[in-house]
Amino acid sequence: MAMHAAAPQPLLSIIVPAWNVQHYIVACLASVLDQMGPRHELIVIDDGSRDATLARIRTLLEAYPQLACTVLAQDNQGISVARNKGLACARGEYIVFVDSDDRLLAGSLAALEQAIGEYHPDVIACDFRVWLPDQDDKSHRVGLRYPQGLLRDQAAILNIFFADRQMYVWAKVFKRAVYEQLEAPVFPPGRVFEDMATLPRLLSQCASLVYLPHAIVDYRQHPASITKLISEQWCMDLAGALLAARGHLERLGVAPSVKNHFDIAAGYFYINVVKDSYELPRASGRRVRAAIKSVFVESLFGDCASMLAAVQAGQTVSIDREHDARMIRQVQRALEGSLVFRVRQTASRKIKVWQRLRRKRKAAAGS
Repeated sequence: MAMHAAAPQPLLSIIVPAWNVQHYIVACLASVLDQMGPRHELIVIDDGSRDATLARIRTLLEAYPQLACTVLAQDNQGISVARNKGLACARGEYIVFVDSDDRLLAGSLAALEQAIGEYHPDVIACDFRVWLPDQDDKSHRVGLRYPQGLLRDQAAILNIFFADRQMYVWAKVFKRAVYEQLEAPVFPPGRVFEDMATLPRLLSQCASLVYLPHAIVDYRQHPASITKLISEQWCMDLAGALLAARGHLERLGVAPSVKNHFDIAAGYFYINVVKDSYELPRASGRRVRAAIKSVFVESLFGDCASMLAAVQAGQTVSIDREHDARMIRQVQRALEGSLVFRVRQTASRKIKVWQRLRRKRKAAAGS
């Protein structure tokens, strides 16, 4: 473990897990370091990189001896273990996560400090930017539906979160004390969708939230993103990510409205997994759909009928109730094994695979 000068008590701990990102890590860390001051600490965890990632981290940090920076190196164990290690090392009152291929946008640390100084909430919810480096004209900001100011309604905090379905830990800045309320390990090792399994549990511990309408992160989109690699394990991780959260919410005795919003969010994730499973080989796709059906049904508080009733009665936070109702009907058809649904999805996914291959060939021909 390498360390630079330490601040007495940081306000913000910025944690960056890194693995084989030699082409991105310097830009990522520079975007953080250029904003840091005496109330901040940076913790970088190299997760057993086999390329020049660790060397580039150390070289870059040597140019910032005045800042509180820590570099941790471990054998490759996955992003969840790296995040948990960073949390164990953090001393800040609030935790900021940044993924190693993304960038912390200018003014973010100052905006967070201002929000903390004014409200001192349990969590700060932030906007972000979907970033396409090679097609920047298609990059766009993603905003949340939280009202501005301090929100102290725990049901509303969870309902809006599930309605937005933006389950990225780097878009939520929690007090370290909130993380400490959960059983270790906070992030479940070995899963792809660790944020989805963890964020509902974290938010359920929060009595206050402030929405910061500031895009905090450039969220890089590229073919190497872990969320773009469709496999049986990918589908099963996505389908099962909310199951642990469901048990936690049940034990807390959350309001009926939270259960409805949880079920609707689970419905969206489930139908997306089902559709994505049609890109797998036929036998694999069938196995996945059979397995995730039982996981999904187990994760629900209610059923499709109760979800649809809540949406049609206007009892949910929604940007498009007709779209929500259409999704729920698709879920119902998928659960029933509708032949029409299967045929449509098979045809749709074959077209999408063909389109993806065509784009790759064009890109290869142009390079």
